[in-house]
Amino acid sequence: MSETQRERELKFDLPEVWELPDTRRLVPDGGTVEVETQRLESTYYDTAGHDLLGSRVTLRRRTGDADTGWQLKIPADGARQEIRVPLAPQRGVPAELRALTAGLRGPATLRITATLRTERAVRRLVDANGVGLAEIVHDTVTATVKHQFSVIRSWQEAEVELLEGGTERLLERIAKWLRKHGARPSASSSKLGRALDTSVSRARSTSTAGDVLGTYLDDSFTTMVTGDITLRRDAAAPADPAELERVVHATRVATRRYRSTLRVFGPLLDRGRAAALDGELAWYAAALGEVRDRHVLRTTLTRALDDLDPELVIGPVRRHVDSALDVEETAARADLATVMNSRRYSALLAELRGWSTDLPVSDPDAPATALVPLARRAARAMDRRVTAARAATAQDPAGAAASDVAHHRARKAAKRARYAAELVTPVLGKPARTLVTRATKRQRRLGHRQDDVVAAQFLLRLGRQPGGNGFTLGVLYRRQRDLAEGIR
Repeated sequence: MSETQRERELKFDLPEVWELPDTRRLVPDGGTVEVETQRLESTYYDTAGHDLLGSRVTLRRRTGDADTGWQLKIPADGARQEIRVPLAPQRGVPAELRALTAGLRGPATLRITATLRTERAVRRLVDANGVGLAEIVHDTVTATVKHQFSVIRSWQEAEVELLEGGTERLLERIAKWLRKHGARPSASSSKLGRALDTSVSRARSTSTAGDVLGTYLDDSFTTMVTGDITLRRDAAAPADPAELERVVHATRVATRRYRSTLRVFGPLLDRGRAAALDGELAWYAAALGEVRDRHVLRTTLTRALDDLDPELVIGPVRRHVDSALDVEETAARADLATVMNSRRYSALLAELRGWSTDLPVSDPDAPATALVPLARRAARAMDRRVTAARAATAQDPAGAAASDVAHHRARKAAKRARYAAELVTPVLGKPARTLVTRATKRQRRLGHRQDDVVAAQFLLRLGRQPGGNGFTLGVLYRRQRDLAEGIR
């Protein structure tokens, strides 16, 4: 049985000769500093090609004075989520963790890549009520890296981790204090990355188009990696349905952002590879979409039934709707699992890692300003699609099919315009933020319309099946169509 812990920490590189300064001035009045010394040994596992590290994931087996056990660290909204599994008599990687990393590594096997021995000086800041605020650690690390022959490296570093009573303001204050005493933000996001002399972090620069594109795409890739592991974990031990819904939605949005970027900014990328990657992402997004659509349908129809006059609800309509959605969602989740356990899917993640490591731009020296005209072109395309949707409705108000298609095309254009504007915000500033706001409003309104259209189609399909209540389903169908036509 595993447990999950969320971390919010900062890492710093230190000079060769460095001592941890007095930390008492960092605690509030009445607070204390708890002092501790630890000795840790961490054995890291990865594939020969470092597929986990390239996905910003680390897997280790730790023994020593603290955190004993297996730990799988994955990115989570600017922090780190840690999945823990207790030590077992066997030294091999537990089956649960092998299963969670299956998508990232594909057919490759896990093996020992490095062993790190750490002498750790801990300073735990505690307030007057005994509540932990933050932990500052000074590590002296010796790493043995497994190649054809062993390579030994050593260095010093510091970490700051927020505890239950800490705040972002305190974290910033400690970071400033450490920088004042010679510490510098770490060039590597993990000890393993430093041991292997491999950077897994893209420089947050806005000097070239490739820098800006890479940063935006990396964020989407990180969300997909987190979603992959979380969905596999849910398949093994179902979690809160609301959490599953959130993860499916976030992962699907990440694929959309990535695909939108490939299409809008395609002239700045290797067109052949971009087109191929777009196709594979569309394949994965379709499987996610089948699950997500059932989540949205359930929310939409639950609200519709709640709002309907009780006199118009004849028979067990709610149970009938829920039962049909349960069947469809179960099938959609099974199909998604099949996709995620395929070699094609592992190849997709491998290609995304390749883009993160070496973005295939057509001109590495193209300035960031080259992104702006492409983003503006996406905004103009949105305006044209919205105008076309209005025209389709005006030409034949009673004909829903053409209007539905036109509005759906306008919605997709609004999403592309929004994502493109988000991407160029570091370059363009306020005009880009204004466009994000405008495109988001359109996307949401058109999204509500599409939800109503899909709900009406589902009700029509359900009403044609034997055993349903045609009257109430018909009333609901008309309601969803009227709502859809009311959003233009």
